[in-house]
Amino acid sequence: MQMMQSISVVVPTYKERDNLPELINRIQKVREDHHLNLELIIVDDNSKDGSEEYVQSLGLPWCRILVRRDEKGLSSAVLKGFTEAQGDIFVVMDADLSHPPEKIPELIEQIQTGADMVMGSRYVPGGKTDEEWGIFRWLNSKIATLLARPLTSVKDPMSGFFALPRRIYEKSAPLNPTGYKIALELLVKCPVEKVVEIPIYFSQRAKGKSKLSIKEQFKYLVHLRRLYSFKYENLTYFLHFSIIGFSGTIVNLLALTILVFFGIPVRLSVAISIIIAMLSNFVLNRRFTFPHAVESHWFPQLIGFMSACSIGAVINYITVLILLYIFPLLENIPQIPALVGILAGLIFNFILSKNFVFRKK
Repeated sequence: MQMMQSISVVVPTYKERDNLPELINRIQKVREDHHLNLELIIVDDNSKDGSEEYVQSLGLPWCRILVRRDEKGLSSAVLKGFTEAQGDIFVVMDADLSHPPEKIPELIEQIQTGADMVMGSRYVPGGKTDEEWGIFRWLNSKIATLLARPLTSVKDPMSGFFALPRRIYEKSAPLNPTGYKIALELLVKCPVEKVVEIPIYFSQRAKGKSKLSIKEQFKYLVHLRRLYSFKYENLTYFLHFSIIGFSGTIVNLLALTILVFFGIPVRLSVAISIIIAMLSNFVLNRRFTFPHAVESHWFPQLIGFMSACSIGAVINYITVLILLYIFPLLENIPQIPALVGILAGLIFNFILSKNFVFRKK
């Protein structure tokens, strides 16, 4: 199969010296058998295991290694490879031989026939994982895929074996990957309309140690949060705001209960508990709902938050007073009208907070 477009295969590595000989040999065979204009870029995170010396000793003009000494991480390594790549089509794969290089021509063919991105998939008909892969890794992969389902309909978005044209990559939104799921980042942030999944046999690592850890799984959750915020910005903000609002509800009701217990008049207790909850919400929203806000000084934001939320606070307070006036018996259980007041003011607080107090510059 004659391939006219140039191809850059990017392989991120860390302590994969033992796997490099077979990987490079298999890619070389694919390159020669299919007459590919292919370069191999190995991006190594300063393994100090002989990888650099080995690749350089081969003297292959189409194969080079870039050693990063001041940065680590699979996703950022892939992006570094993209910046150094000369090809029209980018291919990404792992160095542990779990991804079959022999599938590269099929990935490229799909790109050349119109696909915006091609994934080597374990979960489409014909795809398979090694029998020794283990139930834990299988379950971990399935849960991770399920969590990403609202972001993409791709059956195996966790795949580290994929291809995309340079033109698609260059049109992406700013990339900020965390952890090792760079394909998911690209699926969400690049203008990808047609995704093709081709079946692969995912082999068990033969040499070296897996980089999957609890820390990497936590990074994946952080990554998901960022991607949800990107794709469903307003909805994600509102959900965060609502969750923090719920925590503020607990603070509000707790403060109200304590104040009433100590004999403070109900109406005054309601007002004080609202203020306490607003302060709690400010701190949490600034840190979690609108994390970009930490780049600015907190005091003006606090003043703005208290001022902007005054509309919601007034609605909250008036709602409580109206309910207490209409239903005097609620004086004995003021938490109920307080809850209704909080719900009434939530939407106003969110709109004002997002568009004024914590507005992105």
